[in-house]
Amino acid sequence: MDHIQTKPASQLQSIKEVFTLQKQNLPALNRTSTGDRLSKLKAIERFLMDKDQQEKLKQAMHEDFRKPGVEVMISEVSVVLQQIRHIKKNLRRWLQPQLAETPLPMIGTKSYNLYEAKGNCLIIAPWNYPLNLSIAPLAYAIAGGNAAIIKPSEMTPHTSAFVQEMIESLFPSEEVAVFNGDKEVAQALLELPFNHIHFTGSPQVGKIIMRAAAEHLASVTLELGGKSPAIVDRTAPIKATAEKTAWGKFFNNGQTCIAPDYLLIEASVKEEFVSAFQQVVKKMYDSEGKGVQQSPDYSRVVNDRHFKRIKHLIEDAVKKGAKVVTGAKFDEAERYIAPTLLDNVTEEMDIMQEEIFGPVLPIRTFQSQEDVIRIIKARPKPLSMYIASRNRQFVNHIIDETSAGGTVINDYLLGYSNPDVSFGGVNNSGIGRAFGKKGFEEFVNARAVIKRQFGTLKMLYPPYTNGVKRIVAFITKWF
Repeated sequence: MDHIQTKPASQLQSIKEVFTLQKQNLPALNRTSTGDRLSKLKAIERFLMDKDQQEKLKQAMHEDFRKPGVEVMISEVSVVLQQIRHIKKNLRRWLQPQLAETPLPMIGTKSYNLYEAKGNCLIIAPWNYPLNLSIAPLAYAIAGGNAAIIKPSEMTPHTSAFVQEMIESLFPSEEVAVFNGDKEVAQALLELPFNHIHFTGSPQVGKIIMRAAAEHLASVTLELGGKSPAIVDRTAPIKATAEKTAWGKFFNNGQTCIAPDYLLIEASVKEEFVSAFQQVVKKMYDSEGKGVQQSPDYSRVVNDRHFKRIKHLIEDAVKKGAKVVTGAKFDEAERYIAPTLLDNVTEEMDIMQEEIFGPVLPIRTFQSQEDVIRIIKARPKPLSMYIASRNRQFVNHIIDETSAGGTVINDYLLGYSNPDVSFGGVNNSGIGRAFGKKGFEEFVNARAVIKRQFGTLKMLYPPYTNGVKRIVAFITKWF
């Protein structure tokens, strides 16, 4: 059928119409073969491999927040293609009925889990990785045989328009649709009885999504964030660790849910790290001596509100005694904040109370392993944790005594890179998992099927005679 065009005056009505069309189409989508689903994924793959489309995407993201083209390819295009190729490789196996063992008292039955589509799915994507976090979840929704509506972020309008044009060129609206708009559009979508909601964003908005889902008892995947610590002890190779930390922090201008949010470094190596960090920042973003602001490889804060929020965090910290090691330079017209390193940071500062989501790294020092554990456990469980150390005992102790959605040792951002390792948070940092087999399972119902092939349980039917009681006692004791 033709795509339903959503004009501002009728967009809310169009949302309801598309939702209804998708609901009516669910039985057909659930019956689609593995080959049909793979064909849809291949269409996305071809689109993103097209050089012209890649250039359009790069331009859109540059207009939204000056994201460098290399970072667009690494974190947007390549990640989505990697997930699609992983699904292509594994989908036939994932969709096979999963046989279960038969316990002795159930001799004569056959049991298996049958994966069926959950149904109407809503994907609410954030602004920081607007293509990646729209299309990667969609790939898993398609793999599961679902219909989907995507709500991209209004904060990256050029990329969101690209996503809409892409989807409308590849899918009829009864299968996949995109609705762009502000909070009013999001609210209209959340009022509908979706079967599953996949949301990526902040814990604060995650609570709103969960409340809305509860009205319809919809399942949710919440990929949230939090304050992800980067821990460095004296055994770590300091220069290499400083380089990795700067890359992990300033990639996408620090606007990454798994970016290191604060640094916990052993006091004896802090000065060495700080010196190496300053040199690395200059090498990465100011190698020609023209200033970081002139670098084509350093993106910008997404909008004025976030610029002012991050600037306040820096100014509040300085006012309360933090020392600016490097950075803390601003250009509001460009939404530019220089790569910033803050020392002498304390828990009373706002910067240690909320996720920064910008190019600022506060430093705290520690003397013992217990200092690290105490600081980490004083706040909600993070989405990611980073440990730089050559001391296996130190690493294992930190892992054993803390909790996080994921942990990376001696590097950064890799928790999002291996589709065989599921990605997600815990409690405040998220619910459910994304990517890989676990990500696929978020979009399907594991329907338990038990088939009686021979035999009976008639010997356990009422009346409950002494003979029945003896059989039950025997089963209870031995099986």
